[in-house]
Amino acid sequence: MRALGVNTWVWTSPLTDAALERIAPRVAEWGFDTIELPVENAGDWDPRRARALLDGLGLAASVVLVMGPGRELVATDPATRSATQDYLRGVVDAAVTVGSSVIAGPAYASVGRTWRMSPRERAGIAAELTEALAPVVGHASSAGVSLAVEPLNRYETSVVNTVDQGLELLADLPAEHCGLALDVYHMNIEERDVAAAIRRAAGHVKHVQVCANDRGAPGADHLDWPGIIDALDASGYEGPLVIESFTADNASIATAASVWRPLAASQDALAVDGLAFLRSLTRREEPPCQAAPPP
Repeated sequence: MRALGVNTWVWTSPLTDAALERIAPRVAEWGFDTIELPVENAGDWDPRRARALLDGLGLAASVVLVMGPGRELVATDPATRSATQDYLRGVVDAAVTVGSSVIAGPAYASVGRTWRMSPRERAGIAAELTEALAPVVGHASSAGVSLAVEPLNRYETSVVNTVDQGLELLADLPAEHCGLALDVYHMNIEERDVAAAIRRAAGHVKHVQVCANDRGAPGADHLDWPGIIDALDASGYEGPLVIESFTADNASIATAASVWRPLAASQDALAVDGLAFLRSLTRREEPPCQAAPPP
């Protein structure tokens, strides 16, 4: 049975020790296998303290990197690139401490940064990214961690939008420790056939995040979830499916994720309903009915 997880962004941002101590026991009680921990800034939460907490609850961890303003690996100056590489190496170190085998996210440019590129410029960006990521992947490899690079939709980046672009950009990096993070929210916007795109990524999928097409609970949407699960099985991906959504209670994250309205009856309901749907799906049961989001 596939492991299922949830990102703490469903409830809070940035994550702190106190918030994790409040959220993690509920996540475990509901029946999740994994909790996903964002590293917005080093020091927001203590990886050793988190590891002790999660071990006591029987929860595994996955870790996501955050490319906020000022974090750039391409089309930037050397000092910014070096600082971003240092940040990413720090995320790897946090992942090692909490026992995560992967760090995932858009490890190329700050979210929201877009610009037009000619084919020649895009080829240059690909070469630049390969060079910038190589030492990060080397650090991750030596620690037994994989880097999962996430394509984002066209409104959030112009660097990597699709699976095919991601595979092309990562072609010269070691596949054992560098691959793709697939997020069905972005794929629903950018891929003409989500399941077919997943199949094309076979052997390169390192992490998967899920939510409804509107960022609500998986299953309360129009997505072909049986087709997505079948494609993930065919791709050889054996990791968790992690629900990623965001709270509107934090103004900065709500603006960054364009969360302008409630996506479920409550943030807890988003997680619990999504878990029930995914559990039934991976067990090949009849999916449960889900309550409609509030008007």
